[in-house]
Amino acid sequence: MAIKNITWRDILARYLVALLLVFSSYNPSGISYFHWHDQVSSRYSVLAILIGITLLIGWAVFLRATFRSLGVFGLLLTGAFFGSLFWLIIDWGLVSRDDKTAITYILLILLSGIFTVGMSWPHIWRYTSRQVDVDDVKTH
Repeated sequence: MAIKNITWRDILARYLVALLLVFSSYNPSGISYFHWHDQVSSRYSVLAILIGITLLIGWAVFLRATFRSLGVFGLLLTGAFFGSLFWLIIDWGLVSRDDKTAITYILLILLSGIFTVGMSWPHIWRYTSRQVDVDDVKTH
């Protein structure tokens, strides 16, 4: 079985799915599962449960893949990278420190970036190092 190289489109697709997961779970606009769940009537409670479980599955997949692919040290480095990027945005005055809504949006976007790195890292590693992980080897 040939191992496909990752493309920018693949990374962008992972980023868009991460954005969808994060922003549908919570965002400051008030249009998210977090806000909707509080307003659900008993008529839609089964739908709310189904959507909640679907979001929970998405979070589990992204968190597990991110932790497994990056490890503790890689996660610290990725967090430091995106944290310093956030710091740079604030330091350059692109967003006011008092604008909690904008800061929340930026943090959600950066969290999606961390998830994207976590989901893409094994493919990027394989492409740049030309090494195959043990998980990728097909055994008979």
